[in-house]
Amino acid sequence: MKYSVHSHDHYTLITLNEENLNSFIAPNLKSRFIFIKNEGAENLILDLSGVKYADSSGLTAILTGNRLWKDDGSFILTGIAHPSVKKLLEISKLDSVLNIIPTLKESIEYVMLDAIDRELRKE
Repeated sequence: MKYSVHSHDHYTLITLNEENLNSFIAPNLKSRFIFIKNEGAENLILDLSGVKYADSSGLTAILTGNRLWKDDGSFILTGIAHPSVKKLLEISKLDSVLNIIPTLKESIEYVMLDAIDRELRKE
């Protein structure tokens, strides 16, 4: 699996450098999610800008990430540019379940605002 991981104060960014998010890639991606969560990452942004195809295994990996960060952080999909990936998310109705933000810049802004909101709710 070709990907890059960049950790920041409030989020970790995974950029998937694969054209296919399928049964060959999905198990490794799920493992990476678990590893990153166990390292204490508050939020995860998954950049799919290079992905042109996803199948049900890929969706399962994405749902695993969403479940890991559901209660105490944010799991964000960004960079979904290819029509087949968009269509798969729409057909599966996951576009209404997942936190999908168009650009990486907007995703980072969302995470930062969400972190401020959580801090304010603690006080």
